[in-house]
Amino acid sequence: MAERICVAQIGGAHGIRGEVKLRSFTGDPMAVMDYGPLTTEDGAASFEIEAARPAKGHLVARLRGVHDRNAAERLTNLKLFVPRERLAAPAADEFYHADLIGLCAVTGDGTAVGTVVAVHDFGAGDILELRPPAGGNTIMLPFTDAFVPGVDLAGGRVTVVLPEETPKETQKPR
Repeated sequence: MAERICVAQIGGAHGIRGEVKLRSFTGDPMAVMDYGPLTTEDGAASFEIEAARPAKGHLVARLRGVHDRNAAERLTNLKLFVPRERLAAPAADEFYHADLIGLCAVTGDGTAVGTVVAVHDFGAGDILELRPPAGGNTIMLPFTDAFVPGVDLAGGRVTVVLPEETPKETQKPR
């Protein structure tokens, strides 16, 4: 399991006083302020949220040490992480995205259909992106009970139900 979890991403500068547009990946967007200092993926830089307020689709945040638009612009698209131990354990039917990435996706009969390479949220719920074993186009599946009836983190796999229109060549075993 991932030791560090991405909880936010800076979208860009907001205004001229160093505020940033912050996309929170926590259940309650304002909860991102509760986890203490946020770091870059490599841990080289740390950021503390001094203040935040909701805006349409994101938060507007003031980070300690970021005082002008130029400094804020340099942080555009920066992902922010916290150590796993700062987060609550997910409920039985909830998962951190970082824990799903890399899992093998198999059908109910055990046929490998790919590997989870990303978890997306385009606004209508989470979507798993699977890379087929033979390569080629990835497969996008809604992360719902209907399409992903089983998640076995310890076993390193998710059980998936493919839609009818999925090309058969992506269903071949490894």
